[in-house]
Amino acid sequence: MIPELANTNSLGEELQKMLPETHVIKTLNIVNCEVMVDASKCGGDATMFVAGNDAGAKKITQSLLQQFGWTDILDLGDIRNARSTEMMMPIWLSAYMTLKNGSIGFKIVRS
Repeated sequence: MIPELANTNSLGEELQKMLPETHVIKTLNIVNCEVMVDASKCGGDATMFVAGNDAGAKKITQSLLQQFGWTDILDLGDIRNARSTEMMMPIWLSAYMTLKNGSIGFKIVRS
């Protein structure tokens, strides 16, 4: 089954609205649970995204990501950008079904 996009906002945004004093940071939702905590399991220097409204919370999150082996961390900006990472699920699922392997990551190549 190919998933469809149904929402015009993200779960991260909804949590931030419900808990306005909380520092919601969206990250790690573009990989499976094994890759989340060991970036090397995706076989390369994949890019991990973070989105959130609080710079301090993002800095702490980036430090935790580095402990998990993530070296290429891209700050997408405020929590509204959690939408784009949630929209990556269909391509992740298609790749997983094709490769029969969930140890995959995405890479942003910069010039």
